[in-house]
Amino acid sequence: MLVPRFRLLFWLGIVFLPFSVVAAIVPWAAVSAIGAAATLIILAGLDATLSKGRLAGILITLPEVVRLSKGREGELELGIENEGLKVRHLRLGLALPEGIVSSTPELLAPLPTASTFTSVLWPFTALKQGRYFLDKCYLEAPSILGFWSLRAVAPTQAEIRVYPNLFQERKKLTALFMHRGIGIHSRRQVGKGREFEQLREYLLGDSYEDIHWKATAKRHQPITKIFQIERTQQVYVVMDASRLSARETDQRPHLQSPAKGRRESGIFTTGLERFATAALVMALATESQGDLFGLITFDDRVRTFLRAQSGKAHFDGCRDALYTLQPQSVSPDFGELFAFIGTNIRRRALLVILTNLDDPVLAESFTRHIGIIRRRHLVVVNMLKPPEARPLFSSSPPSSLDAIYQNLGGHLIWRHLREVEKVLHRQGIEFSLLEEENMCTELVSKYLAFKRRQAL
Repeated sequence: MLVPRFRLLFWLGIVFLPFSVVAAIVPWAAVSAIGAAATLIILAGLDATLSKGRLAGILITLPEVVRLSKGREGELELGIENEGLKVRHLRLGLALPEGIVSSTPELLAPLPTASTFTSVLWPFTALKQGRYFLDKCYLEAPSILGFWSLRAVAPTQAEIRVYPNLFQERKKLTALFMHRGIGIHSRRQVGKGREFEQLREYLLGDSYEDIHWKATAKRHQPITKIFQIERTQQVYVVMDASRLSARETDQRPHLQSPAKGRRESGIFTTGLERFATAALVMALATESQGDLFGLITFDDRVRTFLRAQSGKAHFDGCRDALYTLQPQSVSPDFGELFAFIGTNIRRRALLVILTNLDDPVLAESFTRHIGIIRRRHLVVVNMLKPPEARPLFSSSPPSSLDAIYQNLGGHLIWRHLREVEKVLHRQGIEFSLLEEENMCTELVSKYLAFKRRQAL
């Protein structure tokens, strides 16, 4: 594709306009004016003809996979192969998808004359987690005489994987991950332990509850069971990826497209993204404590089930399963979820459920079906606290009629969630409303509290 450059437009203005005026005033100069115009047209035509194919030897290569965290700056390395060494200056452009922004809309790359290959770095920032693809790169180079710009589209193949950003959450939990420093002490385990270790002869002071009666009858002397603190426990995070998880939670300002708002462009933090970040932080916490971490995601059916394991490969698998997870426009099916858990998780485990129960219909379904698993597993239910959910008269007086109705609506939501908490408490299930900025810290603190009490 040929596009006229400023040089061609400048010479057209210099030649055509003055010479046409001169030819109109001085008739005998018309021949010279026509000759000058014809010369310019011939030069421009020759330039366009001889410059065809200058971009044919340009090949653009991108890395197959680029990984970075949400909100962090990254660099994309573009490899430029100039086979014929015909082009000295190249202008590059990338069609970045929504969710990827760059402070450099275009890049001017000088190409060396002694080598056919060079590379340039393109800075960019990811505003939303997910998987993005780059399949084309736009090229532009000047013609031989500089009258035209030659443009072409080079096919590329690159994948950008944007993972949840755990940097801030890990800073808040530095004491947990480092286990040293001022004020950091070892945590005392409460109780004697639940995991059987060995048998030994009865000693004075041993509890009658610990006597192994079959071994006592076989050996004709009292035999006592010895227990140890259970070191390796299973922790599962159960994430709700249904319609209510698509709600916006982040109230902080974001970078956004100048032509679109945050919601129109899709650049905002959803409840599901906050759940994903919390799940990965819990995976790091269980790894540091020597426990096994598992993951379940569901909407109207179970989407992902990763059995509890440990290790870096398992963490990478959980991260890969979460960064592309998107909320679905369906209601959750808690009956199918709990039936699946009861069938596939036989060993007693800590189930950290991240869901939304501010819908009365969903809350009723949840409390009706939770009995399938509550006796076998230790269940903790958590949800992000709705910003409007608060008791009446707990905030500043309303300034308008709309504010009155908003306060009444928030009070009804708060009252409903309190009733859900009481219903779950009667079944032995803990229910918590988590603040967004402290969500990961509170979840890890609850997990450590259960571990100290040996609740599992």
